[in-house]
Amino acid sequence: MKVKGNILSVFSNPKPVIGVIHCKGETDEEVLALAKKEIEIYESCGLDGVLVETYFGTYSQVEKVLSYLQNKEPKVPYGVNCLNVDAMGFILAEKYGCDFLQIDSVGGHLKSRDDESLDAFFDYFREKCSAYLMGGIRFKYQPINSGRSTEEDLKIGMGRCDAICVTEDATGQQTSMKKIQRFRDAIGEFPLFVCAGVTPDNVKEQLRVADGAVVGSYFKDTYQDKGDVCKEHVLEVVKQVEELRKELLND
Repeated sequence: MKVKGNILSVFSNPKPVIGVIHCKGETDEEVLALAKKEIEIYESCGLDGVLVETYFGTYSQVEKVLSYLQNKEPKVPYGVNCLNVDAMGFILAEKYGCDFLQIDSVGGHLKSRDDESLDAFFDYFREKCSAYLMGGIRFKYQPINSGRSTEEDLKIGMGRCDAICVTEDATGQQTSMKKIQRFRDAIGEFPLFVCAGVTPDNVKEQLRVADGAVVGSYFKDTYQDKGDVCKEHVLEVVKQVEELRKELLND
């Protein structure tokens, strides 16, 4: 396993924006063809990373997309999220040379009696996987069973991953600045990514507090997860982020 540093060092630019590949399609061939098209759009628009998810696709379909990325030597870092089966995300990340992986919850979703088991899980798989880990706390659709405060679960989560992921309650729903700021206040300078509801209208404000973003729905032609990635929508977000980077340099 490589020596862990800061996940932000993986990206060429500050305030990185990662585009999601949802792996949509009726057949294996359709899934891979659409993923290739979406990756090309993301790269040509200047996005900073790509995240491949088993959102619509199967495990084997995600493998094919990751194999393609590994073999093509992409222009940007890439990662994986194997939804609902976290162990396999670690396995895919290591097998296909991912720079990072995402897990939707690294704390708070289990009863406190299960914390030792969860710590053992992360210790075991992180020792075997060289990818950085992005982990959710109070993430969309995740239960809250720990009996602890958000701040307490954030502190625990920081010990299990390399970046905290924050969302509101649903896919595409804007993450409130109140929640983003609460997370920032609790974790200090630890990397923080906004992972739902990012748009050109809110990305500047959000990334003045957070360190990066993961974007899926807004990049689609329908602004919903079931749509197709639209180049114009990607460029709208990229334009705002590039402006923010210039503003931060002059602050």
